[in-house]
Parts: sequence; C-alpha cells; structure tokens
Amino acid sequence: MVKGINRRVIVVKAPDPKLFDEAIFLLREDAFSAAGVSPEQVIRQARQAADGYLRKNTVRGRVSARFSPAVWGAMGAVLASLVWAAGIFLL
Repeated sequence: MVKGINRRVIVVKAPDPKLFDEAIFLLREDAFSAAGVSPEQVIRQARQAADGYLRKNTVRGRVSARFSPAVWGAMGAVLASLVWAAGIFLL
C-alpha cells in the first residue's frame, strides 16, 4: 500500500520477461536532495537491484554468476575438444 498523495517512482522493465514485466521502486522524499545524487545514478541503482534479484532468485542466474566469462569459454573449448576427439576415435 502506498501512503500519501505524491510519490516518486521508478519503473524498471524486466530483462527477462518470463518472470515479471516490470519492477516499481518507490523513491524516498530526500532521494535527490543528497549531495551529488543524479537521476541517472538512481535509475542505475534501481536496475542493479532488479538484476541482482534475478541473479539471486533464479537457477540460471546463480549458475552463471558463479563462473566468469573466461571460465565459460574454457569449458566450451574443452567440451568441443572432447566431442571432436570422440568423433575421431569412434570412426
């Protein structure tokens, strides 16, 4: 429930629409009065919060966050080599 008449909100579209359409963040009244806070920074933080939620609460997000892109590349290279070697030795 939202109390009050005037509330500022940020609506972030979901990167993966299978789970939800959008996330709505209610801004504090003093969000922009803090020194050095720009609207772009607030939007970036809202997007990071939505992405972090997806990574923590989905299986795909937890698995992909565990390994860096270099590790995924190395695993793909090893798998491709194994498939190639199996093809040569089985023929």
